[in-house]
Amino acid sequence: MARNAVSTRESILTAAERLFAEHGVTAVSHRQIGEAAGQGNNFAVGYHFGDRIGLVRAILRRHTEPIERTRARMAERADESRETRDWVACLVEPFTEHLAELGSPTWFARFGEQVMTDPVLRQVVVDDALADESIRRVLAGLNRCLPALPVPVHLERSDMARHLITHRCAGRERALAEGTEAQCSWAHTATGLIDAITGLWTAPVTPIGARKPVRKDET
Repeated sequence: MARNAVSTRESILTAAERLFAEHGVTAVSHRQIGEAAGQGNNFAVGYHFGDRIGLVRAILRRHTEPIERTRARMAERADESRETRDWVACLVEPFTEHLAELGSPTWFARFGEQVMTDPVLRQVVVDDALADESIRRVLAGLNRCLPALPVPVHLERSDMARHLITHRCAGRERALAEGTEAQCSWAHTATGLIDAITGLWTAPVTPIGARKPVRKDET
């Protein structure tokens, strides 16, 4: 690919990531992205990336490639560990380390948060992630450590863990951009997430019939 074309693609990806993070994926047009990227041609985004899904996937790829390299190294070190925390760390730390390496400001965590609110794009992200060998290895390692969980509970907790990572990292990124973040690091954020998600996965399961309904005066 010619140098100018590569430069144009990178400018579009950077502009799209920022605009999607700040305004939402469906609220931003290709024309707005092109203008923010300094492209006079209104069709530049479509020419380089096709539709919105193609553009979102391209943004994800330029971040997920370094993240997955880190995750693969961590999974290799964890190997046959039977500690839930080791495998949860393999899910969390590659993401937070990448955000730390990007410096400030960043938009990728907020971009991910916005993408996950769209059902179609969320499924694209999940399917693409599960196609990666390192993710499959980490999930297999995690599943070896977990107590036997009913399938609905397992799926529910998996969804909860994904939301915790997505929204906590987006929240910290947003606070950093606004200058309201307390003095802590991405490593501190990772530790908190690993603690919480490990507790989530290993918490006991209350049988449905034993769950006490919450009265209105208790909320």
